[in-house]
Amino acid sequence: MLKEKSSERQMSEAFVTTIFLAMSGGFQDAYTYFVRDKVFSNAQTGNVVLLSNNIIQGKYMAGLRYLLPLIAFALGIFVAELIRARFGRANKLHWRQIVIIVEMIILTAVGFLGVKYNMLATMLVSLSCAMQVQTFRKVGGYSYASTMCIGNLRSAMESLTTYLRKKNREQLKKSMYYFGVIAFFAIGAGLGGKLSMIFGIHSIFVSPVLLFISFIIMNFPVKEVS
Repeated sequence: MLKEKSSERQMSEAFVTTIFLAMSGGFQDAYTYFVRDKVFSNAQTGNVVLLSNNIIQGKYMAGLRYLLPLIAFALGIFVAELIRARFGRANKLHWRQIVIIVEMIILTAVGFLGVKYNMLATMLVSLSCAMQVQTFRKVGGYSYASTMCIGNLRSAMESLTTYLRKKNREQLKKSMYYFGVIAFFAIGAGLGGKLSMIFGIHSIFVSPVLLFISFIIMNFPVKEVS
């Protein structure tokens, strides 16, 4: 599909690709929180806090529901790296697109899991989130995360501060990339929260659609979507 590997790498960094990745990331986090027992799928810092709090109070089983997504998240990074190692030199399909395909399969399966499988559903979404954040790590050449905000916010404010001090327009451009990613993550989260209240467990089907759009965009020449 993509003929030149350097172009493939650039396409995965294009902001238009990142828009739908970030929206999907926000959607997934809202989905597991509102529909799957208020557990975060990608905000693992929150899960660590809740895990620790439950363990200290002696609520070990309650803490388990925050530990398992952490383990799944770690496994997702491992899986993404295995895919890169196995398909990193593939010519017909970029390994990042393969990751997206796996994500879409996982998230579609989650939509068919009933509420009694909430823990498994959250673990699968955490697995998907980790694969995404490990695979797509740059936008416009700048390091970022498509499934969380804290690092992006830090980088955005650092770049904005540098611009205000030195009037370096490159730093302003950099900050706008980060603020843009945060904005679309927030849009995805808001959409995820709203649709989760309406469609419940099946609302997750929106996320694979967003990922599929990114998958399609990665097939276009870089100049057309930069």
